[in-house]
Amino acid sequence: MLRDIQPAFLLLTFLAEVTGTVGGFGSSVFFVPVAALYLSMYSALGLTALFHLFSNLSKLLLFRSGLQRHLLLYLGVPAVVMVLAGSLLAGRLPEALLQRFLGVFLVLSSLLLLWRQTSISPQSQAATIFGGALSGLAAGLLGTGGAIRGITMASFNLEKSAFVATSAFIDLCVDATRTVVYYRNGFIQKDLLIYVPFLLLIALLGTWAGQRILRHVPQTRFRQLSLLLVLAIGVFTLWNSF
Repeated sequence: MLRDIQPAFLLLTFLAEVTGTVGGFGSSVFFVPVAALYLSMYSALGLTALFHLFSNLSKLLLFRSGLQRHLLLYLGVPAVVMVLAGSLLAGRLPEALLQRFLGVFLVLSSLLLLWRQTSISPQSQAATIFGGALSGLAAGLLGTGGAIRGITMASFNLEKSAFVATSAFIDLCVDATRTVVYYRNGFIQKDLLIYVPFLLLIALLGTWAGQRILRHVPQTRFRQLSLLLVLAIGVFTLWNSF
């Protein structure tokens, strides 16, 4: 358990925030497997929800222009509904099984995102609603659903700031919902609250650093490297679960 402040964990959290911001699929895809190395899977989910709340508040502060209201409706509402279902289900499954599901999810989603860079599905209302629902379910059950939402939003060819702001607003609603459920499930223990001030600061600094990198680095190339890292983390998570 993270009973004392661990600098290595804080550094990895910062890197997760920067990479998730620039890659466009959120920090949780990196933070959940990192936290699971230090904590039980249940506690990792609880701490992820708290960190992601701060992360998305930071993104809305720095990328506040360009919210796409139609996506908030068709992508956001299904995500909030299904994150509730996923969060409730997470408390009923064994931790080892959740960790294996996470590993499989990271591997498959990274491979799909790498493939989808050259093959983007056309926009459709049904696909948007389904993508929102699936991303919410994954966020509640496994702690991360940004990859699925990223695939869904990619077909709309949004400008960078609009993409980040819209995704962050949806994520904020998703995180608020699952944080309540995780707390009621006992996933957020008092001894983890010592990390809250650090997570808030890291969210602000990591998002700021990610915003700076976006101005100078081609997002496509950075995204490819990030997804290869997600793939490697997924393989390690899956191997570690056994």
